[in-house]
Amino acid sequence: MRRQSIALGAVRLGICGALVGALVVGAATPALAASLAANLAPALNHGHGHGPGGAGGSTTTGFDVSYPQCGSTLPTPAAFGIVGVNGGLANDLNPCLGPSASYPSYTQSELYWALTASVGGTSQPKTSLYVNTADPGNLYNGKPIADWPTSSIGTDPYGSCTTITVTSRGHTYTVGASSDACAWQYGYDKASQDAQWLTNAANAINSQQSSVVVPDTPGSYPWWLDVETGNTWQSDTTMNVDDLQGMIAGLQAAGVPTTTGAIGAYSTSSQWDAITGGTTTSASGSLYAIPDWIPGATTLSQAESNCGLPPFTGGGVLITQWTGSPDNDYAC
Repeated sequence: MRRQSIALGAVRLGICGALVGALVVGAATPALAASLAANLAPALNHGHGHGPGGAGGSTTTGFDVSYPQCGSTLPTPAAFGIVGVNGGLANDLNPCLGPSASYPSYTQSELYWALTASVGGTSQPKTSLYVNTADPGNLYNGKPIADWPTSSIGTDPYGSCTTITVTSRGHTYTVGASSDACAWQYGYDKASQDAQWLTNAANAINSQQSSVVVPDTPGSYPWWLDVETGNTWQSDTTMNVDDLQGMIAGLQAAGVPTTTGAIGAYSTSSQWDAITGGTTTSASGSLYAIPDWIPGATTLSQAESNCGLPPFTGGGVLITQWTGSPDNDYAC
């Protein structure tokens, strides 16, 4: 399993998470499958079907990668690739999602790797994305979370995010309330930022090369929400649900289809239930019955067996993960 930091609004802590960051939604409906095929085909049919260099071969194993794999040699070929947008925190960018100061060449981009190394052959799209999630509230260790919202957009289903005055450790701060409305807006803001980072990364890759057209629209990819207790959450599970619903709304506002299956969750039943209180009924709104991606296996056979686990969202288990370097993924 990869190591992760606790995901705070503006604070990084060196604490290991229990899971790896999340990803892939399969072609859950014909409409989604057709949309993804149309959007990704231009990037996958330029002589790169077996990865950079045109190496032959086939595989049924997918791989998920993120900032811990930056600068390393990634597997080729892969059945599908799942790429982390974040650098371990909900508001932090993976420095090798696209070209950056640390990894300036498009050949070092994990998004480019996924698009060119994936050969398909499973029920999963060749390239998907995952994002870190968190709901830190307005204070952590007595200090304000810098990007906790103080207002919200008009479509916030929980009303207006408003400010409050708090005193902590002898200092007085004006911060957004730890409320349903502010939690939803925080998730919406993080998802909107993730979508923009994807567009920026794709455009940066395309500006350096022209043989592979990298789709720059968020709706060209399935997205997974990485939901794990190693990140920072409020004790009120209702507000955590609001936050995750805000993330789904933010991705959809950026163009990710509202079709069932375009957004899924990476977690385990115990962690999902601890964070959300459980979402296996329609009362959970947009979190109900989204696809599951389940970690925990150490071998392929265990991963295959985990496809039969009860879905923690009330949806279906589409992917299971088993440990490796990078971690391996099985399409159920």
